[in-house]
Amino acid sequence: MSTEKYIDLRSDTVTRPSKAMRDAMANADVGDDVFSEDPTVIKLQEKVAALLGKEKALYVPSGVMSNQLAIKSHTEPGDEIICEQDAHIFNYETAAPSLISSVQVKTIPGAKGVLRVEQLPTSLRPKVYYMPRSRLICLENTHNRAGGTIYPIDEIKKISGFARANGLFMHLDGARLWNAWVATGIHPKEYAKYFDSVSVCFSKGLGAPIGSAIVGPADFIERARKWRKVYGGGMRQAGIIAAGALYALEHNVERLKEDHEKASYFARKVSATQNVYVDLDTVQTNIVLVNVERSGRRPEEIITALKGKGLLVSLGTYTSIRAVMHLDVSMEEVKRAAEIFISTMN
Repeated sequence: MSTEKYIDLRSDTVTRPSKAMRDAMANADVGDDVFSEDPTVIKLQEKVAALLGKEKALYVPSGVMSNQLAIKSHTEPGDEIICEQDAHIFNYETAAPSLISSVQVKTIPGAKGVLRVEQLPTSLRPKVYYMPRSRLICLENTHNRAGGTIYPIDEIKKISGFARANGLFMHLDGARLWNAWVATGIHPKEYAKYFDSVSVCFSKGLGAPIGSAIVGPADFIERARKWRKVYGGGMRQAGIIAAGALYALEHNVERLKEDHEKASYFARKVSATQNVYVDLDTVQTNIVLVNVERSGRRPEEIITALKGKGLLVSLGTYTSIRAVMHLDVSMEEVKRAAEIFISTMN
């Protein structure tokens, strides 16, 4: 499907590399990354590890792979991991924890994607042989399915302390951690220090065409590198794509605030429509969830109607539509998108 004629707010993954990014990719110095000899990949990994205050980083093809490498490297078959019930790891990774790592997922309902430390003691398994071992807590920042909400740093500190006291590892799905950084001013290193591993994505708000990274201690990354190979994620002259990620990291972080402004505008405009609801408190970064339940129309029906008028959006939850702002949509297009949405719903 060609999307040239549409305003595309389905995701921040739909962006295309700029000319400058393409030039960086075309001119990248490369080697064989399976042999750890690609200089551009090495540069990217060192930069990301330093940015998040960890010993090592590993460049991987996707965010799903980075999360699943973390789970595999932290757990053993038969373990249990804990995450919020709307977490990406649980909802959008095709049952990968059970398929790949043979672990069980314990989900806890959070408030706008946020678990509270008080919820955790009753979620830990007693240490008896006929129950799975509680092994890993996975948090998500920002939280996609909650509408791009930011995980409060104070709550992260408390949960991290609980995990340490109870012998659990901590993993952060930080696919949009860059958005949290720009919105709060809290440096990624500050967030990351409370986790044993962190995954970050370059192909969402930063606009690179491919790739994520996972960071952690050196021995953890060595295990992850092994499993990356097993999963088919070992890449050869990967510097060509790593150069796009490196360019994105060096040029496209600060501009994320523009996407947040677009989301705020869109949310305020469409929230005035009588038969929809937008929780404006959740519009903290670049994602807007529009609940359409009281319209009496199914989200899929509305998505089709909007497409007919030149606006692409995606399904958010069973009752909501998701609009995601990104670097390839202008504020003028966002204003037009709001007009299309309002006219379709009235």
